[in-house]
Amino acid sequence: MSSIPDASDGTTKQQPPQVAAGLPNTTTYLTGYNDKGKAIVYSTRPSSWEPFDGGALGFNQIYTNVSPPDLNGDADIKFHDDAIAGGKLGLVSKDGVVCRMVDFSPQYECIMHRTKSMDFGIVVEGEVDMVLDDGSATRMKRGDIAVQRATMHAWRNPSTTGWARMVFVLQDCKPLIFNGQKLGEDLGDGYTGLPASGNDDE
Repeated sequence: MSSIPDASDGTTKQQPPQVAAGLPNTTTYLTGYNDKGKAIVYSTRPSSWEPFDGGALGFNQIYTNVSPPDLNGDADIKFHDDAIAGGKLGLVSKDGVVCRMVDFSPQYECIMHRTKSMDFGIVVEGEVDMVLDDGSATRMKRGDIAVQRATMHAWRNPSTTGWARMVFVLQDCKPLIFNGQKLGEDLGDGYTGLPASGNDDE
């Protein structure tokens, strides 16, 4: 781990190393206001990665909050920091939004799963196949965007040599009813250490 100062309070935090080999590291810049009401970079935060599946998959939790968020008194930042520190954040945040970066190792395919959410998935490095439970696989290239509307899906990195990266924004949605059946979160076998989102409870 590397020690990185957080510009908001000057403290030093231990940051887990990046999971992927060969991809650029990233920084998140949070804006705010100075005492004169001018916009400033309030906090500079390096990426913080959590490995899954033996390091074949990496999560960087960029930001999460309720919707709409409360920006007064930095309540949104406290919410995010508490959610990450609590270790109970699933793929989706109940009544909220999650922004997450995900790295996929060569030839890796994640579990087929569904979340009760509407997701925007943007390929930023490499190529990714969007695999659906109808048997189809759609090749997405850098800059392509999937709007995932609470359907069963998996992501596959088709490269034999290079890592792929996507950025996801997941927004909790109303319960989805199809043919009279309520379709909630389905994480299959799931990942060790990843809790359920808990947004199926109505």
